[in-house]
Amino acid sequence: MITSKAFAGKTYAVLGLARSGVATVEALLASGAKVTAWDGKEEARDKILAMRSIRRGTSEAGGGVGQNLDVATPLHHPADGPPPHPSDREDLALADPLTLDLTGFAGVVVSPGVPLNKHPIAAHAAKFGVPVIGDIELFAQARPSLPPHKVVGITGTNGKSTTTALITHIIETAGVPTLMGGNIGLPIMSRDPLEAGGIYVLELSSYQIDLTFTLHCDVAVLTNITPDHLDRYNGFAGYAASKERLFAMQSAGQIGIVATEDAPSQAIAARYRRIVTVKSTDAWDQEKWPALQGPHNAQNAVIAMEACAALNVPQGAIDKGLRTYPGLPHRMERIAEKKGVLFVNDSKATNATAAAPALGAYPKIHWILGGLPKTDDLDDCAPYFDHVVAAYTIGQAGPMYARILTEAGKPVTESGTLEQAVTDAAAAAKAGEVVMLSPACASFDQFSDYEARGDAFRRAVEGLPL
Repeated sequence: MITSKAFAGKTYAVLGLARSGVATVEALLASGAKVTAWDGKEEARDKILAMRSIRRGTSEAGGGVGQNLDVATPLHHPADGPPPHPSDREDLALADPLTLDLTGFAGVVVSPGVPLNKHPIAAHAAKFGVPVIGDIELFAQARPSLPPHKVVGITGTNGKSTTTALITHIIETAGVPTLMGGNIGLPIMSRDPLEAGGIYVLELSSYQIDLTFTLHCDVAVLTNITPDHLDRYNGFAGYAASKERLFAMQSAGQIGIVATEDAPSQAIAARYRRIVTVKSTDAWDQEKWPALQGPHNAQNAVIAMEACAALNVPQGAIDKGLRTYPGLPHRMERIAEKKGVLFVNDSKATNATAAAPALGAYPKIHWILGGLPKTDDLDDCAPYFDHVVAAYTIGQAGPMYARILTEAGKPVTESGTLEQAVTDAAAAAKAGEVVMLSPACASFDQFSDYEARGDAFRRAVEGLPL
């Protein structure tokens, strides 16, 4: 794991004990820090109990002997009393930071999933002058303790996962030590540091950037900005400003790369002298990159080429990396071909902007879409409606999307569920056509996340007769 002497002897609160939160607790403790951890979910707290065998002791004022803390024992403490302290680990306690006097704390490390615009932790920490940060900021603070390295940070509404994985793949192809982290893969603080000369490639959501203040990326990347996550921001301008902070944190001599195919990205690029701009039309030889089809992947590829060139990756390794990139699950993933029909899983397309380029990648598509809508239109997809042979709607957005597509002259089946949509589309599709799940919606009305939705699509396809 990544540790740093910068954390030694300091006290932190960690709020949110999913994967990144647990990794943060481990890394801080291994660095010699004291940690008070908390999660509103009992099962998350139980993981800390199992991991650390925490025992409850009495307060310093009360004395006494600690006793085993059964997982059924409430882990909160009275508002007028001290937090529980483990008798076998004085460097770790369980308590809600909202109930604590945070005087002297070095920071409150929160999960990116904590909505700072609604959650009271930001105001509570501010009363004590304590910063609210994330694990990416901890990584930034740990960097001086790591062997010499470089960092690439990638943000954007769409395409950042593919771009992150593609840059990592090209760097690996060049034989340079690298690891991928941030909003993709394993938590960054859980990873072993790279040897000297390595490159960390970080996918960064706006939520993570909001919690980061000192990450000076050697190469910062913006793929695009379109409306998303507006429930967390004061309008679209606030969301765009969050993305822009990745460039504001850079130092002189560091490089920014921006795809300027939308107006907000163009505006950001114009405000920084060190920005290199690219467009999807800069791509060449795309037919040689089997996992990078469609205009959106052309944009991802030209960004990756420019980023790797800035990192002095040889052109031969860049070319080979583009040819051999295997793609990511749930992102234009080729699942199977049955009776001449190709089935493609693009479950990660959780908004219309993300679904549009997927529609542009194939000329005859049986389109499965719907779920929990983020907008009330499909305007971004409209330029590719001529690629849609027929549509099959599912989920909460199903009736709305059926109306929009019917008005556009497209045949629509209101399938309701994903399994039924796969059955309906497979029955109608002809050899040479594509059945594509590209939902243009979040998944939470019917699935736990887009990955579960994509897995369900795979199972439904695998269940079809050959």
